Amino acid sequence: MRLLHLYWPHLLIRLAHGRSSSPWTEEPIVVGGKPWANGSVLDASRSALELGVRLGMPLGAAHRLVPEARFLDPDPAADGSTFERAFDRLAGFSPGVAAEADPMAPGFGRAEVQLDGLERLWGPEPLMVSRIGEALAEILPGSPLAGIGGTRFVAAVAAAQAGREGVASGRGTEMGAGDRVRLRIVERGSDADFLAPLSAAMLSRDPETRARLDRFGLRSIGQVAELPRSAVVARFGVEGERLAARARGEETDPFRPRRAPERLVLAIPIEPPVADTEALRFVLHRLAAAFGDQLAARGAAAARARLTLELDGSFAVGKVPSSQVIDQRLPEPTSEGLAIERLLFARLEAAPPPAPVARLELELDDVAPDAGCQLTLFTPQAGRTGRLGWQLARLGLRFGERRVGWMEIVDPDAPLAEERWGWRRQLSAGVDAAIGRRGSR
Repeated sequence: MRLLHLYWPHLLIRLAHGRSSSPWTEEPIVVGGKPWANGSVLDASRSALELGVRLGMPLGAAHRLVPEARFLDPDPAADGSTFERAFDRLAGFSPGVAAEADPMAPGFGRAEVQLDGLERLWGPEPLMVSRIGEALAEILPGSPLAGIGGTRFVAAVAAAQAGREGVASGRGTEMGAGDRVRLRIVERGSDADFLAPLSAAMLSRDPETRARLDRFGLRSIGQVAELPRSAVVARFGVEGERLAARARGEETDPFRPRRAPERLVLAIPIEPPVADTEALRFVLHRLAAAFGDQLAARGAAAARARLTLELDGSFAVGKVPSSQVIDQRLPEPTSEGLAIERLLFARLEAAPPPAPVARLELELDDVAPDAGCQLTLFTPQAGRTGRLGWQLARLGLRFGERRVGWMEIVDPDAPLAEERWGWRRQLSAGVDAAIGRRGSR
């Protein structure tokens, strides 16, 4: 799995300052309310932290430590709404997104994006992150720190390292702002090598666990990884299992998207619009392949596909609808993008668009965990009934659904052989939705 971790440092301060009319200064800033209010510190600038302010401390105590600080009022509803809009924008890049939208939660300002299979749509990982940063720049203030790794822990550590490298190179200000996203990529299969030289204190947030690691002389993560897993568990108990797994670059906290992938949608604009079906197949292949990789990475399968073609009627003769919709129920739930592509393209060839296509949108519905099937040792991966269902669906599209079917046993005890068998048509087995067209918008 490839995960992108995005972190906006001091996001609460930036959002609160955006609501005020005062100019930006380098003075200490505290978010939580006025010093006399009965509240606690939600966020504080670096200069305030250096003077002793800590998150969660009473506002009055923070004011006594830094009386010259500027205290800003939070607006949880507005901040949460802003991050929700950013979350929806992220969902346009990947169906797998997790984020905390509650401004009062410790994880506010962080988001995780699953990148598996998205290279087909958005390009290599650095270009993909750049596009995500540009899309979020108009919603969230400041530039995020970004890290890509094979586990949630590695991706978060990579984002933190990107911030340290930015400060060391002179990029950014006190609040971590920069002119672009600062990104650190951990190559596939090198998670453990990336973690090895880092401090072992990063493996846990528990002060006691960190102190015990230091007492044992375990200064780096690589030293923890070299120890037998049983030895670490014997010294640290259940927490030792997590320490050993993290040090080896193994996932300890499975990635769970914030919204279940029950409906997946991706779209690609086409400029200039094209009417040739082979050119449309190239775009359809990119969409279907990206979805196939996403479904396979999640262990999920889709039972229905819907292809929407937005038509450009600028030079069309006569009245042309604004869009054409191809709704296809799959013979069986699948995660194979190539199989979905072939069925949809067959429907597209049967009813070509009446005008050039300006945008192609693919939607997968009825997405659920893939049940799979238990196969014998030498059985091909696709079950025989699954292969038959897909072949019958393709034949039905090519020669007509009423002309395709198969024989099935109706009454095995019938006295006459011809009464034991019956003919079952393909009409409702694989393709049950006709091509629909939406009205003009």
